[in-house]
Amino acid sequence: MGNSYAGQLKSARFEEALHNSIEASLRCSSVVPRPIFSQLYLDPDQHPFSSADVKPKVEDLDKDLVQRCTQNGSLDFSNTLTVNEMEDDEDDEEMSDSNSPPIPYSQKPAPEGSCTTDGFCQAGKDLRLVSLCMEQIDIPAGFLLVGAKSPNLPEHILVCAVDKRFLPDDHGKNALLGFSGNCIGCGERGFRYFTEFSNHINLKLTTQPKKQKHLKYYLVRSSQGVLSKGPLICWKECRSRQSSATCHSIKPNSSVSSTVTPENGTTNGYKSGFIQTDASNGNSSHGGKSSASSSTPARPGNYSLSPRPSYASGDQATMFISGPPKKRHRGWYPGSPVPQPGLVVPVPTVRPLSRTESLLSAPVPQTPLTGILQPRPIPAGETVIVPENLLSNSGIRPVILIGYGTLPYFYGNVGDIVVSPLLVNCYKIPQLENKDLEQLGLTGSQLLSVENMILLTIQYLVRLGPDQIPLREEFEQIMLKAMQEFTLRERALQMGTQCTPVSPGQLPWLARLIASVSQDLVHVIVTQNSLAEGISETLRTLSEMRHYQRLPDYVVAICASKIRGNEFCVVVLGQHQSRALAESMLTTSEFLKEISYELITGKVSFLASHFKTTSLGDDLDKLLEKMQQRRGDSVVTPFNGDLNEYVSPQEAAAMIPTQNLDLDDETFQIYQPQLTVARKLLSQVCAIADSGSQSLDLGHFSKVDFIIIVPRSEVLVQQTLQRIRQSGVLVDLGLEENGTAYQRAEKYVVRLDSEIQTKFDVFMRRVKQNPYTLFVLVHDNCHVELTSVISGSLSHGEPSHGLADRVINCREVLDAFNLLVLQVSSFPYTLQTQQSRISSSNEVHWIQLDSMEDMSCEEKLYFGLNEYSKSLQWGITSPLLRCDETFEKMVNTLLERYPRLHSMVVRCYLLIQQYSEALMALTTMASLRDHSTPETLSIMDDLISSPGKTKSGRGHMLIIRVPSVQLAMLAKERLQEVRDKLGLQYRFEIILGNPASEVSVATHFVARLKTWRGNEPEEWIPRTYQDLEGLPCIVILTGKDPLGETFPRSLKYCDLRLIDSSYLTRTALEQEVGLACCYVSKEVIRGSTVALDLSGKEQERATVSENDSDELLIDLERPQSNSSAVTGTSGSIMENGVSSSSTADKSQKQPLTPSFQSSANSVGLDEGVSADTAGAGETLKQECDSLGPQMASSTTSKPSSSSCSSSGPRALLWPSGPVQGCRGLHAALPPIVILSKAAYSLLGSQRGGKLPSSSSLLPHADVAWASSLRPLLHKDMSSEEQSLYYRQWTSARQHHADYSNPPDPASGAGACHPRRLLLTGPPQVGKTGSYLQFLRILFRMLIRLLEVDVYDEGEINTDHSESNEMSQSEGEPWPDIESFSKMPFDISVHDPKYRLMSLVYTEKLAGVKQEAMKESKAEDPRKRETVSIMLTKYAAYNTFHHCEQCHQYMDFTSASQMSDSTLHAFTFSSSVLGEEVQLYFIIPKSKESHFVFSKQGKHLESMRLPLVSDKNLNVVKSPIFTPSSGRHEHGLLNLFHAMEGISHLHLLVVKEYEMPLYRKYWPNHIMLVLPGMFNNAGVGAARFLIKELSYHNLELERNRLEELGVKRQCVWPFIVVMDDSCVLWNIHSVQEQTSQTMEAGVSSKNVSLKSVLQHIEATPKIIHYAILGIQKWSSKLTSQSLKAPFSRCHVHDFILLNIDLTQNVQYDFNRYFCEDVDFNLRTNSSGLLICRFNNFSLMKKHVQIGGQRDFIIKPKIMVSESLAPILPLQYVCAPDSEHTLLAAPAQFLLEKFLQHASYKLFPKAIRNFKSPVLAIDCYLNIGPEVAICYISSRPHSSNVNCEGVFFSGLLLYLCDSFVGADLLKKFKFLKGATLCVICQDRSSLRQTIVRLELEDEWQFRLRDEFQTANSSDDKPLYFLTGRHV
Repeated sequence: MGNSYAGQLKSARFEEALHNSIEASLRCSSVVPRPIFSQLYLDPDQHPFSSADVKPKVEDLDKDLVQRCTQNGSLDFSNTLTVNEMEDDEDDEEMSDSNSPPIPYSQKPAPEGSCTTDGFCQAGKDLRLVSLCMEQIDIPAGFLLVGAKSPNLPEHILVCAVDKRFLPDDHGKNALLGFSGNCIGCGERGFRYFTEFSNHINLKLTTQPKKQKHLKYYLVRSSQGVLSKGPLICWKECRSRQSSATCHSIKPNSSVSSTVTPENGTTNGYKSGFIQTDASNGNSSHGGKSSASSSTPARPGNYSLSPRPSYASGDQATMFISGPPKKRHRGWYPGSPVPQPGLVVPVPTVRPLSRTESLLSAPVPQTPLTGILQPRPIPAGETVIVPENLLSNSGIRPVILIGYGTLPYFYGNVGDIVVSPLLVNCYKIPQLENKDLEQLGLTGSQLLSVENMILLTIQYLVRLGPDQIPLREEFEQIMLKAMQEFTLRERALQMGTQCTPVSPGQLPWLARLIASVSQDLVHVIVTQNSLAEGISETLRTLSEMRHYQRLPDYVVAICASKIRGNEFCVVVLGQHQSRALAESMLTTSEFLKEISYELITGKVSFLASHFKTTSLGDDLDKLLEKMQQRRGDSVVTPFNGDLNEYVSPQEAAAMIPTQNLDLDDETFQIYQPQLTVARKLLSQVCAIADSGSQSLDLGHFSKVDFIIIVPRSEVLVQQTLQRIRQSGVLVDLGLEENGTAYQRAEKYVVRLDSEIQTKFDVFMRRVKQNPYTLFVLVHDNCHVELTSVISGSLSHGEPSHGLADRVINCREVLDAFNLLVLQVSSFPYTLQTQQSRISSSNEVHWIQLDSMEDMSCEEKLYFGLNEYSKSLQWGITSPLLRCDETFEKMVNTLLERYPRLHSMVVRCYLLIQQYSEALMALTTMASLRDHSTPETLSIMDDLISSPGKTKSGRGHMLIIRVPSVQLAMLAKERLQEVRDKLGLQYRFEIILGNPASEVSVATHFVARLKTWRGNEPEEWIPRTYQDLEGLPCIVILTGKDPLGETFPRSLKYCDLRLIDSSYLTRTALEQEVGLACCYVSKEVIRGSTVALDLSGKEQERATVSENDSDELLIDLERPQSNSSAVTGTSGSIMENGVSSSSTADKSQKQPLTPSFQSSANSVGLDEGVSADTAGAGETLKQECDSLGPQMASSTTSKPSSSSCSSSGPRALLWPSGPVQGCRGLHAALPPIVILSKAAYSLLGSQRGGKLPSSSSLLPHADVAWASSLRPLLHKDMSSEEQSLYYRQWTSARQHHADYSNPPDPASGAGACHPRRLLLTGPPQVGKTGSYLQFLRILFRMLIRLLEVDVYDEGEINTDHSESNEMSQSEGEPWPDIESFSKMPFDISVHDPKYRLMSLVYTEKLAGVKQEAMKESKAEDPRKRETVSIMLTKYAAYNTFHHCEQCHQYMDFTSASQMSDSTLHAFTFSSSVLGEEVQLYFIIPKSKESHFVFSKQGKHLESMRLPLVSDKNLNVVKSPIFTPSSGRHEHGLLNLFHAMEGISHLHLLVVKEYEMPLYRKYWPNHIMLVLPGMFNNAGVGAARFLIKELSYHNLELERNRLEELGVKRQCVWPFIVVMDDSCVLWNIHSVQEQTSQTMEAGVSSKNVSLKSVLQHIEATPKIIHYAILGIQKWSSKLTSQSLKAPFSRCHVHDFILLNIDLTQNVQYDFNRYFCEDVDFNLRTNSSGLLICRFNNFSLMKKHVQIGGQRDFIIKPKIMVSESLAPILPLQYVCAPDSEHTLLAAPAQFLLEKFLQHASYKLFPKAIRNFKSPVLAIDCYLNIGPEVAICYISSRPHSSNVNCEGVFFSGLLLYLCDSFVGADLLKKFKFLKGATLCVICQDRSSLRQTIVRLELEDEWQFRLRDEFQTANSSDDKPLYFLTGRHV
């Protein structure tokens, strides 16, 4: 009615509301008009439901319009629904002219498969009040429950939920026009039209649906909660006018909504429509809003090839009744995606004067109000009457491609035309973000004018070849290119200057000019008034045309209207093009239904009768009967004989073939690429666990269980079961016992069929009951049937609809924390949309196949889609991908004759005839040879002759792909009949490959298969296609999609001639060719040149010598072209040429490696048809001069090589069914694929480069392009890049399972599920094997996560003969201080990590034989022994551990809390360093209670210490310090479990530069940050500072507590210093000896760190001990070593340190190595007690990362990159020399040098333990072959007795003033003993020598002075060596 520029301008909105108001008041009999402002401001955004729930909302349409105004620069109404129309739609009754005659209302039939029972909605849910009165019904806010009356159920009321704004108030006023309601039965929401709603709830009205008439009562709940009938709804006062029903001609899409969501879109991205199709169905337009003109239009009507009642589209014939058109309903037939504006007055589309002008200044056409208010009939020029018998007369059903502007109204025989929205979106330029525009090379202003679009369209049509149909994707790229050109041009002409556009006046002649080059294939018709004239003219010409006249393929109708501007559309008249376009509009399911309809209704009878006769005109059946009679009872010999040799059927059945000995064992092997991919999957799972999102805690699980869900295919189920059984995965995962695993495998594979729910519920129960098991749900071939459960109600009875969605996306699966979902697909595009539920980081892609070319060990290479495409460029006469031109010509002739049949039906009938005649031609009727296409003839020849050539009778498989089950059954029956009548039933088998049923093979063929396989049990039958290896057979493969079944290597031909233009999506097309993908043998490809030829003449020659089985050896040196001369002689030489070196081939087989072996069924490469890389293509190139049916044998480099010597090179063999000892020819070559013309042009398009390739098509029918402007997808993009492309540019359609996962506006991606992964890889590449291997290694990893590698080394330097018997009894828990202090200190170091260190001299050492010592040292210096131990609940963990209990301890809950820790400086003065030291504490808020802060500021004063007397069982008193470096992830710093969760004080001591890393990983730990000067220091510095700080803190605490009245000595003086690799603690006890002879055993158990510390802290008189520690664990711990519960000896790695007692003993802060041995020796020499508790032991984890290991010594100035490693002897140099200076600390270089330089420095000491090296006040490692005697220079210190010892050397290291000349004179040295004095600088070195009077006894030379190889900035250390005189 009124003009609606909805949302275009504020004023326009106001005007529109005003018009509506006036109109309402004119129509309304009451005097109160509808208030204008409520109309204007009761905006749809107040709707209480979300945009996802409703059909397009008004505001979306508004936006859309505004957006198009801005873009096109002209107001294009053609795509926008007017608001007015939406609101008034149901109000037709009042508006229809009172004098128009009543027309019966013809209601749209319900979609097929939906419920049509009265009282139920179409989803089959009950709506009757009687059944719902007790139900709790949830309705959205603002909705009311009302009752509707159905004329067929007068006694019942149906319950509906309706938005109360569309219902009247108490006075019957103020109901908004229009309707908004929800179905409370199935829950479908957002019906915006009552018509649509009434259809959905099955009101089955005979009149126009009206809410006023059919919504009768409000429903109210009684006090008992029962829903019952309430007051009547008070609609307006009764009308006086007689209502007239609407005229239902094809009308504009006034109701843009459909109750039916067809189940999947089609090729061009349109919905299959029913009469009204929701334009928003199936596509979400930009930003996830649904809108009528959004990016993918709904598909108008269902143009089935013939209108008929039974088909879902309804009977169009009844829909289009002529009659006076009704007001407002102008434009296109229902369901058009581009609805009409309801303008009564034609409003011109006005173009702004210049592009730069703002939108607001665009003149808006104002029409007089009267024009709007008066209903006016549509002018006759706006309608098109479709001529009668158009299709019958012309044989063509024209397709009208919607262009730009308003399409007219169609009447008459509308079933004979099709309207296609194929290109409509290309003309609607979408609004894009700036970043997207930049990516496309556009600026926002380049929009093409309508004139330019028309010219581009014509140019595109002219360029299309006679065989091509317009492709949306191709045209979109042309539009994009044109816009980019404009951008460049505009930049060239400086911004803003006006480019002269094509003026409307120039358009007609320019258009004709372009079309003139098309040789009359493109016509242009220009009209002035409307498009209707042009279309009518075209249809009239078509109907009157004579058969000899030539029609153009395309007519472009342009309406150059002065008022509306230019509009256009394209009428496609080409026989081929119109049919292909019409068929491509149907989805796969729809066209399969169409075909079954044609077969059921007998429409094919004309065609069938045509094929009753042979090409020669004979009656086929009679001919076959005659042949059968001539043959009598005998049949053709099954194998090893010619086709004209006959035997009796009994004899045939009894013939036994020879066994094929070379069948590789069916051992399941996992090949290298599969291992790699399994590891990639595993690392992705680890990445999810480590992501910190708490979504997966791997440490929680100890077991793996799984279920595999596959599509409905019996063979696929059996194939997957076979893989599971052969892989042994059930036993490996510990799920089943070895004996039962075979039977029990079946519960692990589930088919997506009606029974899945019960099986799946059982699985989910297991998931819930086993929280410690990690379950993996594998969804294999997950791209198949990924439709949503919601759309399932409208699925036309498709049984599998929405099943996958119901299982994979159900709430339980999403929430189960112990369930991973792994989706596996070769064609994952439908899972990679803007709404994808899988994060792009969780996609695992198969490894790039070309990178595997380097893997020389692989025996097989993958040959996939890319290789097939590339093979076309090899220039061989018989390519692997072929198009049968002869067949295509025959098809085209037949299609012209039968225009009403679907082309697949025609193709199938022709194909059956071709194969039947080829069989006859080859056996009995040679005269038929010329009537079969050469392609068909050669395939059949090869198929039936190959078994005849050998005794084994093996042959090839041919797959004929027939998607329609009915056609496939027909094909099987016909071919079987022909085969049997010709007596070939024992020669080859014909199998129907129906996914719904099992493989069925005749018994005599099963017997033959069993013989070849050897040891199969009696009851064995083939269950998978792979089991048919070697069987000569035709498999007629049916079903909507191929489902990933693997075929045997004997598959040689794949006939895809039925796959044509109905398959215009990437998935549909590529999965068909995926059938032929396989692995091919590398030795064949690379080892030799295969000379093969199938020249055009081979048909004439095919019969010459079919059984010529001579060897054919073709010399490599011969030029390629000559090879054809050799092949010319035989029809199938390829199978005959048996090379003599077959034995060589066998003997040369490599030993099995874990790489690719060719296994008989190549089971290991689970999907591999034969067994990996792209390289295959490149090499096959020159090797196959032809891979055709005729193939010649080939040889290796020299003719002589055909000798049988196994050492010689191999010749290659092409045996027919491999002769004994030979592998099947299919180990060699990929199958040959025969395609239809349409598929060939898309798959083979790489050649010319101009045609689009399959990869640029819409990726899948269930998704839509998000924008018509998008960059091109390149064929060479990696699969990761393709995934990102599809995620940006495609969105899920409404019936897609991911549709309900709307993209987040910020990121543009849907909400991803954290535990869901996607594994993608090309078809048949081995994905099943890969994920089974993944399950195995996942299980191993979980076990590994529960295990830890700990050092397991016995103590060194032990001497059990000596027993320091203690007076204390064994069972004492604590040492007795009196007796303990009397024990001697054991100076020897026993820790095995020090086995390569210098021994500490003791008196006992002097007596040890040196040789014995030498042997013990000669071990391998690198490898330390470790053992795997299960972790217990008391372990310390690194960052990779996540669990519920400790995640508070580990993580902060949100990022904001990172700042919750505060930094505090803490300064103290160190006497040793002689300066102030400033350390930093980082203290998290939660840990502040451990510190004391000053009152006023937040100044840190001290760290709280407990009292000695405290007795709290839940506390460990000592603060724990852990120095750590380089192990922020791997350090075992999580002590939560080790401390049993009690409160404790744990400080990490880290270097300044590593602080940010540690802080990131351990945000809740207190950090002690060392000053920057210690960044390069070793562990000595950290220990030194820990001890200094602790002592300083002890003093501060003593002072603080003293003020509170606590005695100083009562403050706890101990700290724990432990390594970051301590993992477990144990307690040991000695068990009683059971008998005299037996050794007493040791029992040990794991205990917590808490209990160890509490035990040690409870030691009586503990403050008298300086250091307490425990021993190192080893599996060799014996009762002997536990004899003494306490030892006085060295302790390492984990110590309790008394900082009070050891105040004057310091760690050497310069040290990198042995700092603890050095410290222990000093402590002991000071007379302090060190106690080791032997009944506790510590396990240390073998951590390969961090610690000191990472220090790589490099030259300070790098001269060249590739320097040889620097040897330790180069770490020092003479002072001032030209030596390479190194970038490493001086002390580090010195210590490393000393470890390796004992030969040079102390030659006399080598293995001379009687004469150790004397070291004063220090212990340094100077190599394992030297002993060091440690002597303290301090007065009163206790030292080892060295009377009478002659020392072999003297080591003075940074000695202090306690060392004097007198001290040194007490010691005696051997003659020739050596001295090494080390000092900080040269001057102190000289002073030391003078002070100690060394020159008296030692002789020095100038050249004996050295320095560490540092630059002077790095303060090198200096040392001097000398000899004793």
